[in-house]
Amino acid sequence: MNEDLAVIFDMDGVLVDSYRAHLRSWQVVAEEEGFEITEREFAATFGRTSREIIASLWGEGRYGEHEIVALDDRKEAAFRKVIAADFPAMPGVKRLLRALADAGFLLAVGSSGPPENVDLVLDRLDAGPLFQAVVNGMDVTRGKPDPQVFLITADRLGVPPANCAVVEDAPAGVQAANAAGMTSVGFASTGRSRDELAEADLTIASLAELSPPLLGEVILRKRCGGQAPTRPDTV
Repeated sequence: MNEDLAVIFDMDGVLVDSYRAHLRSWQVVAEEEGFEITEREFAATFGRTSREIIASLWGEGRYGEHEIVALDDRKEAAFRKVIAADFPAMPGVKRLLRALADAGFLLAVGSSGPPENVDLVLDRLDAGPLFQAVVNGMDVTRGKPDPQVFLITADRLGVPPANCAVVEDAPAGVQAANAAGMTSVGFASTGRSRDELAEADLTIASLAELSPPLLGEVILRKRCGGQAPTRPDTV
């Protein structure tokens, strides 16, 4: 390539198929607190912050600031225990990362997750050396749909936002990528639907649909003011 192009990956629901692990970790904490949480209740809060989930499930004002922080820490520790025991790598992720790196793309993680979670996922994927930048929840002060996480990532890569594609599974993440002036790829992974990701420049149902030529094409098309097509489902 004549200039650097970059792909920024969200972590949860993109690099790792973490829907079930997050559900189980919330159930563990709920049981410890004397509550129950069903999958339907979890699905209704999917993608929201821990603070919002705690308020929604167990009542606004039930817990103070320090208690919420402690509950969140326990939940994330439970999550790491779940995925460490049975790591749910997203199908096709290792092949895609290697193909992009071999094609000369710069790669980064732009996640609002705790650094311990990000480190664990990259270690289990054995993919750390492939990434030129890693941004986690400790690096940002504003959550998605604010574009801060992706703008910081692009800055660390040394690449203009217009040269970046973001792979995201959450509507707020797609909105953040668009607000950053980047190409947004909406990934309808577990718990998501294409309709939720309609604001994305490109929507996919599997990482197998992505390739270096396609991502290069959609980045350049977005820069030229065009809209990338929706990819068909793969069988």
